Amino acid sequence: MTADTPSLTTNEVTDSLRVEDLAEASGLSIDTIRFYQKRHLIPAPKRRGRVAWYSSEHITRINRIRELQESGLSLALIRRLLDGELNPADAPLAVAVAFEVGGELITRAELARRTGVPDEILVTIANQGLLRPQIKDGVEYFSAHDVSVITAGVQLLDAGLPFSALLSLAQRQHEMTRAVAVDAVEMFDQYVRSPLQEKDLSDDERAQALVAAFESLLPTVTALVAQHFRDVLLEVAQDHLEAVGESAELSSPYNSNSDRGV
Repeated sequence: MTADTPSLTTNEVTDSLRVEDLAEASGLSIDTIRFYQKRHLIPAPKRRGRVAWYSSEHITRINRIRELQESGLSLALIRRLLDGELNPADAPLAVAVAFEVGGELITRAELARRTGVPDEILVTIANQGLLRPQIKDGVEYFSAHDVSVITAGVQLLDAGLPFSALLSLAQRQHEMTRAVAVDAVEMFDQYVRSPLQEKDLSDDERAQALVAAFESLLPTVTALVAQHFRDVLLEVAQDHLEAVGESAELSSPYNSNSDRGV
C-alpha cells in the first residue's frame, strides 16, 4: 500500500485505486485482476504517467462478475452479457445450460487423486479435448462427472485395452459426437429459440419458455442418443461374434435377438 493511498475495504472505495488497492478492496489477486483485463471483463484502467488507476466502476463490475459466476456462467458469456451483446432473454437459458454443466468443481490435482490417474496422463487427455476444464479466475477446474469418465476409462484399460487405442477411439467418438451436437443445437436455435424470439412476449416470458424447452428436450435427446449407441454397439458386437465367436460366446444373454429388436 502506498503512503498516499488510504487503506480500503469493499465498502470504502475511492476513484483512485492502484492495482494493489483494487485487489484488497475486491478480494481478488492482482493476477486475477490482470486476467480479467486480458479477457476484457473489466475496462482498462486510466493511466496517469506510468501508474494505472482503477475506480469504483471496477469494483461494481467485479462484484457483478462474481454474481454471474456463482450462477455458473462462463467468463465468455459473462463478458457478452455485461457488454450488452447477449439478448436478455438468453441469459436464463445460459444459466440453465451452465447448471447442467456445473456441479462440484475440483482441481486437476484432486481429479488425479480421486481417479489414481497420473497428472501427466490427465494433461494428455485434456489436450486432446476429451476433458473440458472450466476456467474460473484463470484456474482450471474439473467436474465430478469427469471423475466418473476417467474411472470408466481406467476400467477399460484394466480390461486390456491399450491406452493409445482407447485414446484414438475416444477422439473419434468426440469428433463425431460434437458434430451431431452442433447440428442439434442449430436445430434448437432454428426451430425453438428463433420462433420464440419473434413472438410478442416479454423478455421474462420468452426466457421462461426457452428454459422450459431446454429442460424438456435435453434429457430426451440424451436418452435417445445413449439408447441408440447402445443398440448399435450390441448389433455390431453380435455381427462380429457371428463371424468369429465361439459357441459359448454366441450363447451369451447379451447376444440375443431381443437386444437387436428382432
